Amino acid sequence: MTKSFQQAFNALKEHTCLSYAKIATMGGLCNVDHIIVKATAPNGSPLSDKYVHQLLRLFAISPPCCRAFSLGFARRFGKTRSWRVALKCLLLLHRLLRSSPEDSLFRTELLINRSNGSISLYPCNFRDVSSSDPESFTTFIRSYARLLDEISNEDNHRRRPGPPDNSLEEIGRVLEVLEQIQSLIDRVIECKPTGVTARNFLIQTAMKHIIRDSFVCYTVFKNDIVFLLENMFQMPTYRCCILAFGVYKKAALQADQLYEFYQWCKLMGVCGCYEYPFVDRIPLLQIQALESFINGMWEIKDDDGDHQSPSSSSLSSTAEKVGDEGEEERQPLIKLNDDDGDSWEDILEASVVNFSSHGSDEKDEWRIQVYNPFDGKYVSSDPNYPWGL
Repeated sequence: MTKSFQQAFNALKEHTCLSYAKIATMGGLCNVDHIIVKATAPNGSPLSDKYVHQLLRLFAISPPCCRAFSLGFARRFGKTRSWRVALKCLLLLHRLLRSSPEDSLFRTELLINRSNGSISLYPCNFRDVSSSDPESFTTFIRSYARLLDEISNEDNHRRRPGPPDNSLEEIGRVLEVLEQIQSLIDRVIECKPTGVTARNFLIQTAMKHIIRDSFVCYTVFKNDIVFLLENMFQMPTYRCCILAFGVYKKAALQADQLYEFYQWCKLMGVCGCYEYPFVDRIPLLQIQALESFINGMWEIKDDDGDHQSPSSSSLSSTAEKVGDEGEEERQPLIKLNDDDGDSWEDILEASVVNFSSHGSDEKDEWRIQVYNPFDGKYVSSDPNYPWGL
């Protein structure tokens, strides 16, 4: 009885708001609040493009409308208990973010209202009371809101094209961008609908925008991860090396998750199959060989007196940022089971090539050949050795 009353009261409230917006529009009092209410009507129709265009025109003509939208969005999204209204609010915000320049007043006003708590996308307090499966719809709305929260925070992952500079600053910037993109991809995967939401038309409409954003992220990610792999053996400090390896290790795990997620989306008919990028998967053997080689590389440098070396079990099991290198205890990244038939020596024998300088008393040098799944070539650790083997 209580649930039925809540649904009836919520439907009456949304219908009243929509009727007021229509009457105000007919009387010539159309403003941002009325456009938001009409765009987010609690029906089964998808978000109309005309409302997005109307708001963009208002933002261009009258900059104060940006602040009015932020406040109106906060009221509409914060008070509703209908998943349809909440979803259309998020879709409207998503479309406007993608259509606005990064330095626009709209983004600035949105950031101000999120900072002062007027707009709360994460944590999101929305709870649906209008459907037969409120938990599934509530979970999807909250996941989508969290994704938009990160998009509005870290929307600088698109970097300008051009040849990268092999400097410490460039490596640090690439590491920062890759961590942001990996976080965004995690949020995209969390938006996978469950239960009755998986086949809902409005949910699938929202998923198309989410998936297409992930295509852009993954394209940037592939380019930067290749640059990171090529420069992993020229890292100036152990801290940079361990951070780079942590990002690369997470990329291997995330590639499997993203592949399965894209396969599910194709099965559900979200976007065309031709739109999906090819997901390059990184074999576990390569991760194990990289860990062993990095340990050995820093030990060799320590023997030569060039760098301070960590212990033989020097790499951490996660991509944690290391503070003071000399004081922290480091554990191995990967622990093989005792039942595994392959030892570290067997793994290294498949990846490391030992060559000596003939006719001299110098020590043997080492280089590793790492397979790059993104372009089908091998990457060498020797800076004087060609990348493509």
